Amino acid sequence: MCAIHQPNLFPRLSTLAKLYAADRWIVLDDVQFARRDYQHRARLAALDEPAHQQWLTLPTHLPHRRSTLIRQARLVNPQRSRRTVQLLVRQYYGQSPHWKAVSDVLDTVLDTLDTSDRIAEVARTSATALLAVLGWSGDVLDSSEIPSRPGRSERLADLVAATRSTHYLCGTGGLRYLDTDPFNAQGIAVLSFRTPGGEQLWHWARRASSLWALSAIGPDELANQLAAQREAHLL
Repeated sequence: MCAIHQPNLFPRLSTLAKLYAADRWIVLDDVQFARRDYQHRARLAALDEPAHQQWLTLPTHLPHRRSTLIRQARLVNPQRSRRTVQLLVRQYYGQSPHWKAVSDVLDTVLDTLDTSDRIAEVARTSATALLAVLGWSGDVLDSSEIPSRPGRSERLADLVAATRSTHYLCGTGGLRYLDTDPFNAQGIAVLSFRTPGGEQLWHWARRASSLWALSAIGPDELANQLAAQREAHLL
């Protein structure tokens, strides 16, 4: 199974669950950067009161203004962003009994901020670090390195086909515009990925960073929850 998603900073649980369910993630890094999206920001939910949330935002420079691609966007001040990430994540989750797992993710991101001003790289690292602490061992590829046709659905189908994947895991938002014909033409099945509702863990899945879930229940239980979602979509 293949998932295609833009690099998100400390991605939401709904996004992380989709990536965890896939065997490979194609990072969509060559589409237009959107300031209202999640490439350079994340909602941190308070450990004991997840309804209390705060944006963690990394000021980002767009050298080509609105036409800037995600991989072209640069942090305005990487060292200031590093301090912001370190202070806020520790402030929100430093008291968690699972802080060791959170700090492993944090340290990986801080190391990247020491060497790169590319927001795509920082966001990508934050997601792969979360996946790694949960035991995910899939492949990660960049869309900018894979030839594809220009049409929206045609392009996604070409990206999946290039990795020899048999299934495309698509979120509910993407299904609204997806044309399945290019996938059918290449023998690729499209699977709809949905997160469960009801439980507190998933109540904030589409809003809060998955750092909250990791801090609240720990890496082992979170990995179990995500593995259950993967199995549910394989049935």
